[in-house]
Parts: sequence; structure tokens; C-alpha cells
Amino acid sequence: MNETRITSRPEGSSLDISAAEMNELSSGVTQLVTNYFSGVSNLPVFPETRGGQTTETLGSSLPIEGESIGQLLNDCRVILAGSRHNGHPRFFGYVASPSTAPGAFADLIASTLNSNVTSWRSGPAATEIERTVVRWLASLIGYGENVDGILTSGGSIANLTALMVAHRTKANRNVASTGLWNSPAPMTIYASDQIHMSISKAADILGLGREQVRLVECDDRFRMNVSSLRVRIAKDVESGLQPFCVVGSAGTVNTGAVDPLLEIAEVAKEFGLWFHIDGAYGALAAADEKKRALFQGLERADSISLDPHKWLYVPLDSGCLLFRDQAQASAAFSFDEADYIKIHEQNSEESFAFWNYGPELSRRFRALKIWLMLRYYGTRRIARAISEDNALAAYLGLAIEQADDFEILAPPELSICCFRYVPPSLQPKLKTECLDEVDNSELDRLNNKIMLAVQRGGRAYISSATLRGKFALRACITNFRTTRADIDETLAIIRDAAKDVSSVHPQ
Repeated sequence: MNETRITSRPEGSSLDISAAEMNELSSGVTQLVTNYFSGVSNLPVFPETRGGQTTETLGSSLPIEGESIGQLLNDCRVILAGSRHNGHPRFFGYVASPSTAPGAFADLIASTLNSNVTSWRSGPAATEIERTVVRWLASLIGYGENVDGILTSGGSIANLTALMVAHRTKANRNVASTGLWNSPAPMTIYASDQIHMSISKAADILGLGREQVRLVECDDRFRMNVSSLRVRIAKDVESGLQPFCVVGSAGTVNTGAVDPLLEIAEVAKEFGLWFHIDGAYGALAAADEKKRALFQGLERADSISLDPHKWLYVPLDSGCLLFRDQAQASAAFSFDEADYIKIHEQNSEESFAFWNYGPELSRRFRALKIWLMLRYYGTRRIARAISEDNALAAYLGLAIEQADDFEILAPPELSICCFRYVPPSLQPKLKTECLDEVDNSELDRLNNKIMLAVQRGGRAYISSATLRGKFALRACITNFRTTRADIDETLAIIRDAAKDVSSVHPQ
């Protein structure tokens, strides 16, 4: 039998590029990134664009033949110009910290390596770095050092994973002394009415139903009312329901409020509930010594979610779930592996697999950007940046309280400040608490228009929240470039927008 051995690939089938092309690409991309980082503060926060404009400029036809590196770099500049810039010092929308350069370049290294971090065997170095980063994050927020966890795409998947572990742990446990699991009845979750939507969505995905997330009223600081929590749980037990988890917030996304975690931990212990903390936005503020007291009780949680891409200045996607008991997480997710991924190693380090602790099989090397950034800056410098964000929010809150054309709706607890613009004509009513529903409705519409005008104006960016039925302008400061001058300028920009909106749409 004659064998023909092919010693080279057919022409044009290899995707390797020449050394010259590699140099052109790498130097071009490096220059693009360098220019962006050095000039982001001078860009419009939101571009002058409209829906479909980027596609019209760059085209949408599937390319048959390749294009030059120069053309691709030019098109990347178009994409940068048509983007909203989280790194701008006056971007205060949502919860989105800017990326640091070390984090961005770490992502390039991780993508170059392209490890599929499913297990130690699949990515030995990446697995060990991730497990190290998880311990570092736990230590940074005061959760402890002897804990385990897993990096996720973000807080939503971290919360989903936590509730899966909580549900499987409590559904299989007979706590006869509390009477919670004596009958097959709907299992319930408890959270404040300020909780992030990912909790209800997770309950839905798990098949519990959104209605099984029992929302508890908040106090005047938008923190969970623990007395109401205890009453709600007791009533549900009497009704034959099966409470299994309580979720506390370590910084709500609306106002930045931190629930009384220590008191919630006591309630969870009393009723035998899993205690999860949604700290996707705020848990990292525990690194600020001035705010550490707010987080008392955090160390008692069974699990905590946090997002380094929200307030640790690393690129998306980098969420994290921390948990106390590795065996409980493994019991929820362990599965009989398919033959092609079956683990044969006996050493505990080498037999480790992330698929035993979360829903993902394919996982990118998320840990490198966190690891490299923490090593480059050190925790002391990062904590100072977080502390300054909190101080700037307090500065904004004070400026609003002292102004005669703004009303504070939620004083800053961390780095979020909620307020609204009130025209001078309504200020006397505001001070005498005589604003009626009509006036509040008018203020809601006015502030909505102001927010849209500020967003599309490109000079600053704010978002919104609805607090006790009132439309609030919301500024979230998680940006190491922001200064007091940016705060002052943003208030001036809001006032300018109010004048413009009022002249076009008079009250």
C-alpha cells in the first residue's frame, strides 16, 4: 500500500502571519491603545452618533478576501470613536469602572495563550493563578483567607451560582428543629426591595419562580428592615413555605446602601437559612478602611458575589463568587464527566476542575488581568483609589444639599449619589413639603429629559433610579480619573441641560 505524506499545508490555508505583519499589527495596536488611554479624558463621553451609523461606515458584508492591517486599524479607530467611554472622568452611569492599562494588556496575553480554564490539566498555570486571585479577593474584602471560589462573567452568574448551591444544600438538608423542611412546599428567598434584578432572574432560571423571591421593605436609608425580614420569614413558615436563603446587599446598585449584614446573619442563623451577600458593586469598598464598619457581618456569609470589573478597575468580564464550603459547591455542580474530559489525576491540585463549582465548562483566563493589576499597583494604592471615589460621592452629596436648585434623594453611603433638579419656582413647596403628586410627576418628566440631554450632550454621563416613586438622577463614581473639578463641572452641565430643556419644554 502506497502512502502519500503531505509535508506542508496547501497554499493559503495557514493563518500564521509573517514577522513583518506581526510587527505592523502589534505596533499599530499598541499605539492605538496608548493613544486611547492618554486621550480618553478629552473624548466626548458619548459620541455624536445615531443607531446604525457605525455599520453604515464600516459595512456589514461578510468579507471573502482579507484586508490590510492598515485598513483594519483605521476601522478600529472608527469603533473607538463611536463608543461610549467608561474611562472618561465624568462618566457616572450605571456601575462601570474604567480599565487600567495593566489589566488591558493582561487580557491580550490571556487571549494570546487562549487557555480554556476548565481544570488544572487544561490550564495548569491559569488554574493556579485563578485560585490564588480568589483568595486575594477574599482577603481584600475581609472575608478571610481560607475560602474558595470561582471567577465568573459577572455578578449575575455569580448570584445564579450561589443560589444554585444554596438551593441544593438546603433542599437536601433536614432541619427538623426549625420546621422549615417538614413538607414539600415552595422554597423561598428573601431580599430587600432594592435587590438587583439578577436575584429574581436566578430564581426563575432555577425553576423556583420569581414570586418566590420575597421582597422585604427598607428603612429610610434604603437598607433592609431586619424586623420586617424576621416577621416575613415566620409568616411564610406558618403558611407552609420553605425559606432557604436570605440575600443581603453589600451596596445596592440604586443608592449604594449596605444592608445591616450582621443582623441579617443572625436571622439566617436563627432560621437555618443560607446567607448570601450580593456585593457585585459594593463589596470591594470594604477595602476602604473608612467604610469597613459598614460591612460588619460580611465574614459570616455562606457566599459572596463581587465584580472586579465594577470597582477594581479591571476589564470586563471579571466577576467572582466566594464560598465557605467547597464541598457544598461541589455537591451542587459535580457531574459524571464525559470520557473526553474525565480526570485521571490523583493529586488534589492536579485533579481540580472548575466545572465542579459552577455552570460553565468553557472558561477564559479571567484571572490574569486581576492578578497582574493587583501585583502592579498593590492593594494599598487600589484601596486609596476606592476611598477617593467614596469621598467624591460625599463631596457631590454635600454640594447638592447646599444648592438651591437640587434635592438630595439618597445621601451617599458608598460612591453613589441620587438627587434631582428642582426649578426655583418649586423650591418653596419643596422646603415646606407641599409638593403634590402633580408637581412630582412634572419633576419626574423634567429630570428624565435632563438626564437624556446630559447623556447625549457628550460632556458628562449620568443614569437614573426610581426611589419611593421619585425619578432620581444617579451618579455612580467608580473612576480613578475623576476629580472634584469634574463633580463641579457635572453639576454645571446638569444646570445647563435644565435650562435648555425648560426653554424647549416650558413647565
